Amino acid sequence: MGTPDFAVESLKVLVENNYQVVGVITMPDKPAGRGHKIQYSPVKQYALECGLRILQPEKLKDEAFLEELRSLEADVQVVVAFRMLPEVVWNMPRFGTFNLHASLLPQYRGAAPINYAIINGEKETGATTFFLTHEIDTGKIILQEKTPISEMDNAGTVHDKLMVMGAQMVRKTIDMLIDGRVDAVDQDQFMSTDTVLKSAPKIFKETCEINVNATVDEVYNFVRGLSPYPTARIEFELPNVAEKIALKVYETIKEQTAHNIALGTVFTDGKTYLKVAVLDGFIHLTSLQAPAKKRMSVGDFLRGLR
Repeated sequence: MGTPDFAVESLKVLVENNYQVVGVITMPDKPAGRGHKIQYSPVKQYALECGLRILQPEKLKDEAFLEELRSLEADVQVVVAFRMLPEVVWNMPRFGTFNLHASLLPQYRGAAPINYAIINGEKETGATTFFLTHEIDTGKIILQEKTPISEMDNAGTVHDKLMVMGAQMVRKTIDMLIDGRVDAVDQDQFMSTDTVLKSAPKIFKETCEINVNATVDEVYNFVRGLSPYPTARIEFELPNVAEKIALKVYETIKEQTAHNIALGTVFTDGKTYLKVAVLDGFIHLTSLQAPAKKRMSVGDFLRGLR
């Protein structure tokens, strides 16, 4: 069960290694783009290429869907980047239903674990397979693996690492279930008395606004945690430019230095740099996008303003 590219890799690993995939459940088709043309999810596109049976329920408690799901007689259900399931669905297979989550649970429960791990400046993250239960992302842990986050990583690069790593974890988890080697562990055992749980709620447009009252490191991590999607945003004014400028920001460079300049003040030479004053220095905007424009370097953007 899944919808985006992150889920395709897991399905691909199962198909290419000759696991019997009796059905694929994905979101219903939706119109997208300016022409509002019907667009298949990445999971559906791959499933069609492989000739797999596809289910696209509007409602997961619909009796017709439940009957079709039962008819598949699946031994296990695998959930990767899908919506919350009712008990009647996740309790159906004899081996149960497990989820692949892109964090080291119990940390970063929620819809955007990759983004928030980077935004919070974590040095490592990972993926977890766990059994589904009533509360989201709280079930017993089956398997967990770690991977480092470098200073140069962003949400896109970490997404791709976890996508590949997670797909192999899905395969390992299924093998463990088949061989009867699963000894699932309560998430409480991954916490100590002083553990502070960090959440990963869904990200909205207003969540993406850059806070100039933050430190250089905080803004730098915020930008890369939202790059390339959904992307950090900033608005400001420049001398001799009539309208306020709104930008998506993909990449930045840090300049840590003491100053007494008003936070949010923007500096540019009009040619090569554009930087914003923050709490303990400046953030240089190096890769950005103006409304109705393509992503470009700061130099190209400034030349366009002239």
